[in-house]
Amino acid sequence: MGKINDTFNAITGRLKPKTVVIHTDGACRGNPGPGGWGALLNFDGHTKTMRGAARMTTNNRMELQAAIKALGALRRPCRVVLYTDSQYLRNGVTQWIDKWKRTNWRNSDRKPVKNRDQWEALDELRERHEITWHWVRGHDGNPGNEQADRLANRAIDELR
Repeated sequence: MGKINDTFNAITGRLKPKTVVIHTDGACRGNPGPGGWGALLNFDGHTKTMRGAARMTTNNRMELQAAIKALGALRRPCRVVLYTDSQYLRNGVTQWIDKWKRTNWRNSDRKPVKNRDQWEALDELRERHEITWHWVRGHDGNPGNEQADRLANRAIDELR
């Protein structure tokens, strides 16, 4: 009968989710100002890079956009290991978002959560995937983070 493909679960007859490693970064020149985002996706020896920019934005919006675009590029549910240098992104998605939803998108000061539109988009995507969120120190030699940073800055350069 031959070997069973390791992505196929012989017990349930379902495909096991792929594991994708993602590095994301956002950049802004001025805050607010021109901004860019970059993402590096790795799966099974294959690499995909993505980038984009906005003429007037904030660094936090670009950090969120990088994660949204990277997760949105996945065509089916995946296991994701996502690395970011943004404490705002990591803490928001792992610690704060569920409380924000319970309090009608109000923060601990009872003020509206900034970037709600992006948090809602990210929340929808995180429901689709099994994501492990990791924080890495930015500009500290992490190859994936450095490449995502270069992509974000290149996107800003391309605005001109």
